[in-house]
Amino acid sequence: MLYTNFQDLTLPKLGMGCMRLPGDGYAKPHIEENETEQMIDFCMQNGVHYFDTAWGYHSGNSEPTVGKFLTKYPREDFFLASKFPGYDLSNIGKAKDIFEQQLVRCQVEYFDFYLFHNVCELNIDAYLDDEKYGDFSYLLQQKKNGRIRHLGFSLHGSLEVLQRFLAAYGEHMEFCQIQLNYLDWTFQDAKAKVELLNRHNIPIWVMEPLRGGKLATLSPEHAKVLQNLRPQESVSAWGFRFLQSIPGVAVILSGMSNMAQLEENIRILSEHKPLNAAEWDALQSVAKDIQKTTALPCTACRYCVDHCPLELDIPKLIDLYNELCYSGGVVAKIRTRALPADKQPTACLQCRSCEAVCPQQIKIADMMQDYSERFL
Repeated sequence: MLYTNFQDLTLPKLGMGCMRLPGDGYAKPHIEENETEQMIDFCMQNGVHYFDTAWGYHSGNSEPTVGKFLTKYPREDFFLASKFPGYDLSNIGKAKDIFEQQLVRCQVEYFDFYLFHNVCELNIDAYLDDEKYGDFSYLLQQKKNGRIRHLGFSLHGSLEVLQRFLAAYGEHMEFCQIQLNYLDWTFQDAKAKVELLNRHNIPIWVMEPLRGGKLATLSPEHAKVLQNLRPQESVSAWGFRFLQSIPGVAVILSGMSNMAQLEENIRILSEHKPLNAAEWDALQSVAKDIQKTTALPCTACRYCVDHCPLELDIPKLIDLYNELCYSGGVVAKIRTRALPADKQPTACLQCRSCEAVCPQQIKIADMMQDYSERFL
């Protein structure tokens, strides 16, 4: 395992993201505890001793599950990160209550790393209104008390949102977690965000290195382009080699759902093999081709589903919509029409509750309306 220096700490280059633990998938409540315990043990045995969880992961079950299986290890042997769930505006102003519950759920007395979760257009005003809500002041006090060792934030918002957050709180932020991969380098303006964070000397934590697993497989044409350049490298490895080429990247978090993914990622990040200029250009060319067939940047985190009064499977509908937009999608139409009437896009109430928690800021209600009018 490769390691990185952060202040006085030595951190593993790979961290275990705990949003996609073994179980029913993604953010669904059920977690296969035996397999999760085996993966955590394997991480600890192989130097991957950084674990990233959050209040809402697996509908609240990630924190207690991860905490339970880490209790067998001395507290100083692992790094645990969690987050204040300001992606849901109903939580704003409740930092004290939530933080205290998180410590209990995780069975720890402190968090090594703690983040403002999903700073974006939705919550930036509330996050910055500390006089009204007091969340920032409370968390900063917990850092002074030693219950938060390092304070940072995760970002899904625009460059402008990042600039505003740094202008207000930048001097107190020790790290920033952003969605960074070769597809989003230009698609979500990750390049500009990286450059800004580097100027502020804020180390970068990476989330969605393979974009929710979508960059773990490519079309045969795209895979061949990369294979011709690095015959021994897997498609997944290219995502991590790209990140090894980015200045300022300290920790790469991967939401691994099974032991095979974990073993492969450990193997990949046991070697430092950044891209050369030709490889970089080839990968960017592949990314541009992929973007042409990607209408909406959904990563299937499923926050939207949790807040939909009809419990529509929004990520699934977005996948179908993307296919319809760029291929005409006869199969997608058939799959859509096979859904129960109350689970089709035409059932959408246009309440926009889903949009209020979408990390990607997707205009889901507009998509549902367009979906219904154009394809059904």
